Amino acid sequence: MSDHYYTQKPAAKQDRQIHEAMLRGKTYRFATDAGVFSKTGVDYGSRVLIEAVQLNAADEVLDVGCGYGPIGLAASSLVPQGRVTMIDINERAVELAMYNAAHNGISNVEVLQSDLYAAVQGRSFDVILTNPPIRAGKAVVHRIFEEGWSLLRPGGQMWVVIQKKQGAPSAWTKLEALYDKVEEITKDKGYRIFRAVKQGSENS
Repeated sequence: MSDHYYTQKPAAKQDRQIHEAMLRGKTYRFATDAGVFSKTGVDYGSRVLIEAVQLNAADEVLDVGCGYGPIGLAASSLVPQGRVTMIDINERAVELAMYNAAHNGISNVEVLQSDLYAAVQGRSFDVILTNPPIRAGKAVVHRIFEEGWSLLRPGGQMWVVIQKKQGAPSAWTKLEALYDKVEEITKDKGYRIFRAVKQGSENS
């Protein structure tokens, strides 16, 4: 499979489907397609992250590598006075995330096509959420951690889901080198949820 989801223009023939998912007590209907991550439904790692994340009602949230949108759209219901910005390099994923926001009646989100953080430079966020694109390689995953630091406000948090076998130990080491405090919030079936806090007055 030479074409994969971490690409600007997926070459895979389109095959749009609708999948229903219950996330944080709410039912969503997601359109998916070939050439995007987890096209057969919300992947287990994203579900673990969604169920674990703790957000304040007015948080400004950034979902990095949003795919067709499950993490960011579920997070939007947790920040009714805040906003979620969702970014992905994959134009098909961005179109799907926009569609899914509209068709699930979600208005406190924006979706941007972005090579890593290019489209959100100069902005700041309380929380960054990511199920990083492991297939893009360790260098890209570590750039998400490094460049995300500068976009977080003091006390801001980066939440990461990653499998032990796909680089959790090296991700932990990298996060510890960058952030003031790193915690493992939960683990489930090999998936680790890490929360890394930027120095400052911590969100609670």
